[in-house]
Amino acid sequence: MNTLALGPGWLDPDFLIDKFGVLGVLVIVFAESGLLIGFFLPGDSLLFTTGLLITSDVLDFPLWLMCVLIAFAAVAGDQVGYLFGRKVGPALFTRPDSRLFKQENVQKAHEFFEKHGPKSLVLARFVPIVRTFTPIIAGVSRMNYRTFVIFNVVGGVLWGVGVTLLGAALGRVDFVHQNIEAILIGIVLLSVLPIAVEYLRARGRAKHAPPAEPAPDGGDGGAQHGRPARR
Repeated sequence: MNTLALGPGWLDPDFLIDKFGVLGVLVIVFAESGLLIGFFLPGDSLLFTTGLLITSDVLDFPLWLMCVLIAFAAVAGDQVGYLFGRKVGPALFTRPDSRLFKQENVQKAHEFFEKHGPKSLVLARFVPIVRTFTPIIAGVSRMNYRTFVIFNVVGGVLWGVGVTLLGAALGRVDFVHQNIEAILIGIVLLSVLPIAVEYLRARGRAKHAPPAEPAPDGGDGGAQHGRPARR
């Protein structure tokens, strides 16, 4: 079964599963869930393709066990991200950009976390890039650990099991097999839609916002910009 490489060929879900098998899927889910270097990995399309290949008997592995392992990997990845955030602290917001790290991604996750609070750990699971950085921001903000664990587990199960089962269910439909490339493109577009909508809304607010007045004492008035709020 050939799927579309949504980017470099080595990021094609079909290639990754064929090359690295079940272990590769779990490592990618773990890395994308909370490691800084995992933001570019194809989480949604990979899970969908995994479920599709299992139900099509291309990947010989029990579906129920795959779902359990994926959920565990997703939850563990966020756990590592949270602990990393607690250790690094606010210094993360002053870390210089590099090839694998962009302050823009941190700021997006921070704004997402500030807007949605603890439930961002669930919502962010379905938003590429943001899902990688949100648990880290939760750690930086020293979010209550018990609250974090609860929302982490809920989000990991809903995303990991939900998307995999969706692929398994649709894998039984002939139309999906005949249009798998279009289906995967649609999944990616739906994933990035929240980012696009928020970007357009932010541009609209900035366009209509009155110009900022200088602080009376001559300071920049923004010493706390980008610093995480405690929760």
